[in-house]
Amino acid sequence: MMKLLYAEWLKTKRTAVRLLTFCMPVVYAALIIGYFALRGIGKNTQIQVFHAFFEVWTACVIPLSVGILSGLIVHYEELAGNFNGLLGNKVSRSSLYCSKFVLTALIMTANTLIATIVFGVGLDLFLGVSIGWPIFITASILAIIGMLPQLALLLWAGFSWGMGASIGISIGGLLMAALMGATSLGDKIWQFIPWTWPVRLAILPGAYLQFAENMQFPPEVISSGFLLNQLVMGLAASLLCLAAALLGGIIWFNRWEGRKCYD
Repeated sequence: MMKLLYAEWLKTKRTAVRLLTFCMPVVYAALIIGYFALRGIGKNTQIQVFHAFFEVWTACVIPLSVGILSGLIVHYEELAGNFNGLLGNKVSRSSLYCSKFVLTALIMTANTLIATIVFGVGLDLFLGVSIGWPIFITASILAIIGMLPQLALLLWAGFSWGMGASIGISIGGLLMAALMGATSLGDKIWQFIPWTWPVRLAILPGAYLQFAENMQFPPEVISSGFLLNQLVMGLAASLLCLAAALLGGIIWFNRWEGRKCYD
């Protein structure tokens, strides 16, 4: 698998994939820092920056990035002989498909962690705001877990229908994430919509930022068990959907014979 991953990474040399991996999260973090620099620092700045950073990242950046990345990974294979090199490879189809998925997952994981680290360091250096690193890193990890089903679904869609379909679905996913994930509209149905899972999971650790020194009991959202219930629902939905989408994609890819060049 490591050799396959290395080979897949080499294919991204001098492509937009590496730009998306290393430059985009830095630019995003800089924009959010710039926004708060203009807005000014208040009493609840850490809570505000947490919600601003993760809600925009999970509701807008992740859906678009996943669609573009999945589409590009498939598109470059299509350009290289209309999938003939991929489908004629001696390596098993399952391994080839899994290597594509793992590569996209690693890229998006690096994306999210780079953005979070640059954001935290930048806030401290330029605005003098120290963040709760365990809470921010936990939120990043939960966002990554919630994002994995999207990767599996859009990689499958990219191979089946092409880059246009992958990006088109991601735009629809962005709307669902913004409406159902970042607002109260989806409170009763968010666990059934894959694009809402990164948003809902990532904002959960933010409840721990409400702790104050004089508090005798945790905030109600924590003490009532609501946060734990939401976490369990989100993780269960994400992992079940990931298993189904990845297994379905592998089974389908084993029988796939490519697309016509005019599709």
